[in-house]
Amino acid sequence: MTPAEPPPLRFATPESFEIAAQSPPAALAGIASVVCVPTFRRPDMLEATLRSLAAQEGGHDFAVIVVENEGGERAGAARAKALLEAGLFKGLVIVEPRQGNCKAYNAAWRCALTRFPALQQVLGIDDDEEARPGWLDAFLKAAAVAPAELFGGSVTPVFADPARAWLAAHPVFRSHYDTSGPVPMLYSSANYLIRRIVLERLGFPFLDESFDFTGGGDTDFFTRARAAGCRFWWVQEAAQRETMPRRRSEFAWIAARGLRNGAISAVIERRQNPGAAGRLKVLAKSLALLAAAVPRGLALGLKTRSGMIGLYHAQVALGRLMSEFGIANEQYRKPDKN
Repeated sequence: MTPAEPPPLRFATPESFEIAAQSPPAALAGIASVVCVPTFRRPDMLEATLRSLAAQEGGHDFAVIVVENEGGERAGAARAKALLEAGLFKGLVIVEPRQGNCKAYNAAWRCALTRFPALQQVLGIDDDEEARPGWLDAFLKAAAVAPAELFGGSVTPVFADPARAWLAAHPVFRSHYDTSGPVPMLYSSANYLIRRIVLERLGFPFLDESFDFTGGGDTDFFTRARAAGCRFWWVQEAAQRETMPRRRSEFAWIAARGLRNGAISAVIERRQNPGAAGRLKVLAKSLALLAAAVPRGLALGLKTRSGMIGLYHAQVALGRLMSEFGIANEQYRKPDKN
């Protein structure tokens, strides 16, 4: 079902972000595609991300919004400003000093809607990712013909420790799909294209900022978009590479991510099923997943030949149950350690 055309979006609250640098407004007037790049204390990786965008093929005219989410030193904003002024990209460099993953995305999308009168779609890439040369072209070609409003693309992990490359088979590192075409829903904002109409329909704040430090604001957003009648499409060729530092290949980080994923899924399901009956329904599902975790984990462990990977289903189930007691793993509380 195609979502009905929404009224123009109005903002009841003032902007929370500051503009650190921008291209002349005339250079942005006719741009339909804006790539949003949130960043936090990774200026070197941010530069690699921006250079990958500058190397896009297909001749498409697009702009970039870099969102610095560190309000003190602002190293990312300084690096991005220098690159913008050197002509590497056009767009804006803004600072959202209120730390939080969802706050950064909200600032970027709001900036896109208010500074680009011809905006048709926003796209996204994180500051630890690099876009393949055909990334933008693949997304825009799909968006031109596919009957969908939200698009996702593949992300391939690149481990700093090559000996840990086998972890690419772990569910926390795998993309949800591997074949282009319609899909039931997207779950991650690591690699996306979202039509303007979706942002206008769901309204501001687009992402629920209560998910700032646990993650899951993107999944909640996509869940609400699906409920509003939006459709989803996977574009396997819109590919990115994500750098995985050594800490992300450690058991403690991977286990924490599994627990976090479970907690997020339960929180979103409780929102969809309010009241005592709904809570019991979600609890029953969590207990059923815990019971099924043993056979599912054995199957996954045998398939991947890894006991660590096989533990994932149990970690998700435990994370769901922990959330019943208000326990959530805030992996984004210190993004530079995530």
